[in-house]
Amino acid sequence: MNLDLSEMSQLAPIFRELYKGFHISRRDPELYAQLSNLQDQYRGLFRALGFELVCDTRGFYYFVPEQAAAQVNKTAQRLSLFTFILVEHLADQGRDPMAVLDGGSIGRDELPSLLEKYRDLFLQAEVQTPEELEEKIMRRMTQLGFAGEENGVFRFLPPMHRFLDVCLSVQQDRNLAASLHSDLPLPTPVLVDDDDIIVIDDADESEEEALARAIAEEQEIDA
Repeated sequence: MNLDLSEMSQLAPIFRELYKGFHISRRDPELYAQLSNLQDQYRGLFRALGFELVCDTRGFYYFVPEQAAAQVNKTAQRLSLFTFILVEHLADQGRDPMAVLDGGSIGRDELPSLLEKYRDLFLQAEVQTPEELEEKIMRRMTQLGFAGEENGVFRFLPPMHRFLDVCLSVQQDRNLAASLHSDLPLPTPVLVDDDDIIVIDDADESEEEALARAIAEEQEIDA
């Protein structure tokens, strides 16, 4: 595949964001538009680097590392657990979880009571105070493109569906077990070893080095 880097004018910022684990959605109009218009070119280049560029039909892009050693890390586990807690919490309040997590919002002032209600579960994520909840979970959600924050209100963005899909699947299993009056234990909300949700915290190679290597490798293939 021949790469025309002059067309890929947003290559550097697109790679930088995806490499950090950020999810590019329509909230990032320039990056999203170029990924959509040059999807094949970007996929070919990123494949040379060892990443699969995924486009979710609900309107967002993200990287899936191909390396077998890639594991679900602590950040992904925390975000999955938090999403499960929110689904349970909103349902208990008579609020529609989908309506909130699919473009809806929660306020910072709701976090302390949420932490108190589900303290045992949050302990599994090493979150014990409202400050830790905001730092380890809410801030990471905004950094990775799952939510936006303004004036103390966190609004959820389309990439939240990645975690919501997993949580709703667990909830369906729980409902099925209950409807069958099963004595088997219900699935635990500690969501680990889910290969479809990968968040990269650290990498040995810098963004610039990785991008330069990917371009060089792709050009060698074309030569």
